[in-house]
Amino acid sequence: MDKKNLTIGVALLLAAFACVFLTAPPPPPPASATAPASAGSQTAGVQPATAPNGPATATTAAAMANTATAAPMATASNSAPAAPLPTAGSLIEPIELVPADAKLVTIENDYLKVRLTEYGGAILDVAFKNYWIAQDKPNVPYVFNERHAAPILAFTEFLGQSQHPRFTLVGSSPTSAVYTATLASGLVVTRTYTLPAPGDKTRDPYLIRHETTFTNPAGAPALPPLLTSLSLGTSERINANDLGFYLTVANFNGEQAAFTDPGDFSGGKFKALIGIGKPWELDAVEKPGPVTWASVNSQFFTSIYTPDQPGTGIISRRVQIIDPNLPSSGTAAQGIGITCAILGEMPPLPPGGTMSMAGDLYVGPKEYIRLAAFAHREDRVMQFDRTLYSRIFLSGYVAPFLNWLMNQTHRLIGNWGFAIVLMTLLLKTISVPFTLAASRSAKRMQKLNPLLKTIREKYKDDPKRLNEATMGLFKEHKVNPFGSCLPVLITIPLFVGFYTMLQGAAELRFQHFLWVRDLSAPDTVGHIFGVAINIMPLLMGATSFFQMRMTPSPSVDSSQQAVMKFMPVLFTLICYNFAAALALYSTINGLFTIGQQLIVNKYLSDNDPATARPGGKPLKNVTPKRS
Repeated sequence: MDKKNLTIGVALLLAAFACVFLTAPPPPPPASATAPASAGSQTAGVQPATAPNGPATATTAAAMANTATAAPMATASNSAPAAPLPTAGSLIEPIELVPADAKLVTIENDYLKVRLTEYGGAILDVAFKNYWIAQDKPNVPYVFNERHAAPILAFTEFLGQSQHPRFTLVGSSPTSAVYTATLASGLVVTRTYTLPAPGDKTRDPYLIRHETTFTNPAGAPALPPLLTSLSLGTSERINANDLGFYLTVANFNGEQAAFTDPGDFSGGKFKALIGIGKPWELDAVEKPGPVTWASVNSQFFTSIYTPDQPGTGIISRRVQIIDPNLPSSGTAAQGIGITCAILGEMPPLPPGGTMSMAGDLYVGPKEYIRLAAFAHREDRVMQFDRTLYSRIFLSGYVAPFLNWLMNQTHRLIGNWGFAIVLMTLLLKTISVPFTLAASRSAKRMQKLNPLLKTIREKYKDDPKRLNEATMGLFKEHKVNPFGSCLPVLITIPLFVGFYTMLQGAAELRFQHFLWVRDLSAPDTVGHIFGVAINIMPLLMGATSFFQMRMTPSPSVDSSQQAVMKFMPVLFTLICYNFAAALALYSTINGLFTIGQQLIVNKYLSDNDPATARPGGKPLKNVTPKRS
């Protein structure tokens, strides 16, 4: 390989690794305003992000004309509501605070604890009984929508009414609740929520059935067709290590999924310089079109609403979250959340007429096998094939298979770390015939190096004869020059698929393995001069180094060999802060390959047809003669 091709190869390799970072959604930008919560409140303040430099689109402004954006609400930790935040320059006005004395109703099963509020007759928040908020708090469940712009399934746009009309609880059981309200227009609204009962195997335990019925009393004036908008809740980053790559809104039209992340609300000032995008930040991003389902997602949890009748679009908004419980240099820590509302149309309602809106609401972990069982491809919230690099390496097919295989091995073993080890060994065993063939090819190529070097020196000024002589040598000794590339072609899609699968695998969150406390995060055991010490990536790098030292190199180019020796170091640096499960997979993969290479190097004899002819005669240079 000449220096030109080497340079191109290295550049392409670095570009491939860079795709992992550059094609991922950007981390959420820092909030620009702060405001303290009211005295004694432990609830984070929430407000919509503002658009000081320009207007929202006409479509969004019209759709949101009667919309009110929720101010902070009371949570279980403290009944006092957080103070409203300033909204100077915002096109969306804040609504009134939900009273602190709002009556709450709880319905629950073995997996969920759902709190509903009489204001809006909607879901205030949802606690996951089997998922903790932090590793050192095993008795404190993670609460979805704890800090929010609106309750889940609250009407954010309806008849010009307040976003939180007061409902009356008319019926309840441990797993269901029914609310009703009569609006100022005379319209009677009844809202019903039902959870699967404990032990019910006919429905997923995280699935909440929702139905809202509208009745126009007899003698009342006919109501024209109206726009409705149901909130799906607010999602935020899981912890300080979460960069927000998977903080998104997703919508599915029956054929493909589309995603909106906090970066989509930035104006794209650089793009504006060349005539693309808008120079201001957006309050809202609207996506019209049929909506089979829509969701609000974080890295490991999601809220997915699948209406019985498809929606007509979605509106996503950034939400500024200020949490006074996380002080940073004496100021409130800030973050960006994301919220979404699914749009629908209510047909004309004559006097005495009734119509219903119903659907299934999944609020729970992003577990692929669970979501794949649903009827409308709700598993697409996993984002396996969202980015360019994941599509190039077929992660949309590889990642689901790896997730399924990991779950099946976990059922046999009961430990997620050992499940990953066993899964890796199974994959390597299946690929043994291919990797053995590639190893033989690499060793044969290495033993042909003296002849290749002679040919290159002899025809260095004649590229045509050089190519003919090289191909003739390969043909004579039945060597495939690309044979040694096969293990790499197999390994890269598996590695990328495993990396992609891990990003939303809620099953691995807080799972222990040996010294690793959380397989979904780096296995940091300490710090030296502020630098995290992650053991698993270092083991991965060591195995990669020994694997490369043991593998025959078919190249006679010293510069290429030097670059290949540097690759384990580069690879370790790139993967150093990735999830420990990924490094565990790569380490086991490397150890297996080292053992396999030891066997190949020991038992592949010198009588191989690539290095000796029948009868033990030495190789001859089979280069064409000069004419």
